[in-house]
Amino acid sequence: MTVGAAGDDGDETADMGDLFDELQELEALVVSDAAREQVRETMRVAMAASAAASPFGRVIRGFDRGDLAEALLGSVLFGIPMAVEGGTQEVGTFLAPRPTYLVATLLFAVGLVIGIIYVADFQDVRVHRPIFGVIPRRLVGVLGVSLLTATFLLTVWGRIDWERRDSPSPTSPSRSSP
Repeated sequence: MTVGAAGDDGDETADMGDLFDELQELEALVVSDAAREQVRETMRVAMAASAAASPFGRVIRGFDRGDLAEALLGSVLFGIPMAVEGGTQEVGTFLAPRPTYLVATLLFAVGLVIGIIYVADFQDVRVHRPIFGVIPRRLVGVLGVSLLTATFLLTVWGRIDWERRDSPSPTSPSRSSP
């Protein structure tokens, strides 16, 4: 058996094929049936792991800077078209005086994000150190980055006017004052 052969001669290109070769050599060396079965089980697990050796096969835990950058990029890529499109303003104008619809829309959005992150099974996402023992950090991070990005973009581009509450639209002609 040549354990560590890939690292011994400086070759850092060991792959799953090398792992299977090593496991087959180990299978030939073990004496007991129980140990042989354990090696075969390890080979089956390695086969399953090699099939999932893409970015979508990673186990995701926590919420780090890379995740923050991805959330920001997604917020900007989806947020810019929404911020400049007039329908967004119309929806906001419609929802503002109807708190029940606003809350329902927010709950739907949070439910959709939970479904995409935790239920849709695109990746194996694990809840790691939840806030208050209940709220997943990834959920708070994704929603928080989206909220801050949307608020920033809409404010900077004049789509939200924090000074005037009575105007239905920041671009309405009634805004001009003498």
